[in-house]
Amino acid sequence: MKIYISGPMSDLPKFNFPAFDAAAARLRALGHEVFNPAEKDREKHGDNFAEMNAAGSIPEATAKGFNLGDALAEDCRWICKEAEAIYMLHDWESSSGAKMEHLLARCMRLKFFYEDTL
Repeated sequence: MKIYISGPMSDLPKFNFPAFDAAAARLRALGHEVFNPAEKDREKHGDNFAEMNAAGSIPEATAKGFNLGDALAEDCRWICKEAEAIYMLHDWESSSGAKMEHLLARCMRLKFFYEDTL
């Protein structure tokens, strides 16, 4: 199954990449194809992207070349064109981006998995 990982990133240490990476590893071990936004950001901005911005600050990341609009557009495209399911990380409700992805996945009638209930 093709699964998109969604959760809070902004203003969290290292953009919460460790939680995204752990979820991706678990899902891949079960045989799923995974879109991990943390991996996409590292691919686009370098392996040390999160370490360079330990506080998870979007303005600081933007000053270093990150573009939130481009990131969200790519994420939304994958949800709409590729995903069969979405995996919501703990505390996703605190993130405006994750809430938007949740709503988009609902509109696309994807399957839902929640870290807190697995």
